[in-house]
Amino acid sequence: MTEQHMIDEPDHGHTLAEDLVMMNRLADRRRALKWFVGAGTAALVAGCGGSGSDTSDTVAVVSGGTATATPTPTTTVTPTPTSTSTSTCIADPTETAGPYPADGTNTSNGSTSNALTVSGIVRSDIRASFISSTTVATGVKVVLTLRVVNVNATCASLAGYAVYLWHCDRTGNYSLYGTSTAAESYLRGVQVTDANGEVTFTTIFPAAYSGRYPHMHFEVFSSLANATGGRYSVLTSQLAMPAAACTAVFADTTTYPGSAIRFTQTTISNDNVFGDNTAAQIAQQTPTMTGDPTTGYVATAVIGIAT
Repeated sequence: MTEQHMIDEPDHGHTLAEDLVMMNRLADRRRALKWFVGAGTAALVAGCGGSGSDTSDTVAVVSGGTATATPTPTTTVTPTPTSTSTSTCIADPTETAGPYPADGTNTSNGSTSNALTVSGIVRSDIRASFISSTTVATGVKVVLTLRVVNVNATCASLAGYAVYLWHCDRTGNYSLYGTSTAAESYLRGVQVTDANGEVTFTTIFPAAYSGRYPHMHFEVFSSLANATGGRYSVLTSQLAMPAAACTAVFADTTTYPGSAIRFTQTTISNDNVFGDNTAAQIAQQTPTMTGDPTTGYVATAVIGIAT
C-alpha cells in the first residue's frame, strides 16, 4: 500500500493506536489546506490594493458591484454678493448762481431778467431760443439726466420737483446777457422730476471761459409753481464737466474757439467755485458721460437735497 493511498483512503478495522495515528495525519492535512486557502486570499487582497497605497484611501466593497473610491469633497467658496444699489448720495453744496442766472435775482439787458416766469421755459430740449428769437445754439450734443433725491430718506427719489438748468454757449457767452447774446434765450429750461426723481435735458457741451472750470448751473424747486414764481429755490448749485470729455470736445478749435487753451488754465482745484469742495462733493457734481464729440454724449448725475 502506498503512502498516498494511506492518506486518501484509510483502511478500517485497525487498532485504536493505529486509528489515532491516522486521525492525527488527517488533522495535519486539514490544517495545511486551511493555511493555503488563507494565504491565497491574503495574496488576492494585497494584489487589489497595489503597492504604495496610502493607508488613508478607503475602498468601499459592494456585493455584486465594482469597488469605487470615495471622492474627497471640494470646498466651494460662496461669492460675496455685489450690491447694485444706487442709494449712496450726499447733499450737493450750495454754489453761486453767478452773474447770468436770469432767475429774477439780478437784471439783464435782454428781453427779460427772469426767464422762469416766461411762457415756454418748461421744456426738455433747451438748444433753441424761445422768447424773441428762434436761434438754435450749436455745439456738441449732450443728453443730460439728473436724478433728484432726498439724502435724509436713504436717497429716495423726489418726484414733482422742478429743475432749472442753464449754461454758456460754445463761445462762452450766456443768453439774455452781453452784447452778442442779449437777444437769445437758448440753453435755459425747466423740467419737472418724474416718479424716479429724474429730469432729462437735451443741450450742448458748454465752453471753457476765462477764470472758470467748464460747468453748468442749476436750481432746484420743490414744485413747478414755485419755479415759475421765481426766487423760491431749495438749492442752487453747479455741475463740473468731466475732464476727459472737455479735452475731447475742445480739441475742435473751430466749434469751440479758445476753449482748449482756457481749459488748461483753470482746474477744479483752483476754480473759485469748485476749489473748496470735498472729493465726494466733486464726484457727485461731475456727471458720468459716455459718447464722443462726433455722436454726442449721454450724461447722468445725482442731485442730493436735504429735506
